[in-house]
Amino acid sequence: MSINKDTPLNIMILGGGVAGLTAALALAKFAPSTAPPTITVFEIRPEPGVIGGAVNLTPNALRLLDRLGVLPIMREKDYGLTVDCIEVFNVYAKAQMGESSFAGPDGKGLGDPPYKALRVTRADVMKALVEAVNRCPSITFQCNKRTTSITETSSNITLTFADSSTAQGDLLIGCDGIHSVTRTKHVEPSRAEIYSGIANAFGFAPLSSPELQNKNISRDKLHFKSTAINFARRGMLLTSYYESTLSSVYVGGLLEVPEVSDRNGWKVRGADQDATKIDMKARFATVDVVHDDIEPLIDAAKDWFMWPVYTLPPGGKWCTSRAMLLGDAAHAMPPQGEATGIVLEDTVLFARCLWAEGTLEAAFERYEALRRPRIDAAFKESQAVVKTVRDAGAAGHRIKCVIVPWFLWFTRKKREKHFIEDVTTCSLEPEIEKASSGVFVPAAAGVLVLGVLVAVWSRYLL
Repeated sequence: MSINKDTPLNIMILGGGVAGLTAALALAKFAPSTAPPTITVFEIRPEPGVIGGAVNLTPNALRLLDRLGVLPIMREKDYGLTVDCIEVFNVYAKAQMGESSFAGPDGKGLGDPPYKALRVTRADVMKALVEAVNRCPSITFQCNKRTTSITETSSNITLTFADSSTAQGDLLIGCDGIHSVTRTKHVEPSRAEIYSGIANAFGFAPLSSPELQNKNISRDKLHFKSTAINFARRGMLLTSYYESTLSSVYVGGLLEVPEVSDRNGWKVRGADQDATKIDMKARFATVDVVHDDIEPLIDAAKDWFMWPVYTLPPGGKWCTSRAMLLGDAAHAMPPQGEATGIVLEDTVLFARCLWAEGTLEAAFERYEALRRPRIDAAFKESQAVVKTVRDAGAAGHRIKCVIVPWFLWFTRKKREKHFIEDVTTCSLEPEIEKASSGVFVPAAAGVLVLGVLVAVWSRYLL
């Protein structure tokens, strides 16, 4: 299909989460002023989703949110907490192992203008995105729309919903997550998600709770300053403030958990707060843990929830003639510190490619040529992260605690270089060589070294 800069496109987006709403904003921002598109976002839930933990928005993610008009709303509402660095600890030793810094050489942040990181709840990110979308006249947001079928012809693409209504457009963008209807009903039905063996459990611990007060655990008694990753033999624990009053701590764990039979089984397991809390204490609050605040934080945490981490291995089909998958719908991967940033990059880069070309086919080809090398490298990194959170014996954990500080040092400059990248202004030359030589590939090489070492200890020392 040709893209006429004087004729508005009718664009449909499935999925009203972070990916879908940022895609809508990016498409509106970079569209030609002569023909602003009509953009409709369809969300399956009755209202915008606000479930989730606290995410870390890295400098490159904040830069994109600023360009899209979302970060000013977040600052106006005082959402989140600015993070200078992520502290890294071994739960069996008092001393800090290392850190991943966002402060930059002068302490003001990375890039020009400089940005640090922001720890913020997914709910607050969604609130800001919804407000930004509501301010954009070319975007319509409809909830409670369950897609039952997708039909594509040479002239259009049509959605049929469970309420028997339909919607027709020129282009469909699937931002509907790991269990994407766009993928499973249309783009590549045979490509199923795979359980990673890892689950994410999280809750929120008010510092005023009796569990902390009775143990005399106050703000100045916590073992971290703002946000910390804590490695244990059986997983990785995140403890972090996430709002400016510092009155509550996000407590989240990445855990190796046996697969549950189906999604309904995971819902039951995830909703069992007592079982989740017992599991977290068995992993991170054993008698040899030296940080006195960890067990009370787990005890104090409310609203515990557990969800499985599914993945889509690299490759696969991302598009048809009139549909494109973005975010987890195309390339879901385990957490590796930049999940939200990767999604934001997807949406902005795709929007720029779309309006830079004269046909959908050319835009899709350009986007994939630019994006696939970046995604492949990120997926390799995520696999190494999975290895570091799998259950380990004492010897394996000691080796891990030797490797991690080295890895943080080895990849520091590469991380910082990536954090200052801006996909709103980067070149759109779809050269594989150029895309592959980006900063993330060398960083991933360092991660692969880590992964090899992790594999060695997993094979011989556990």
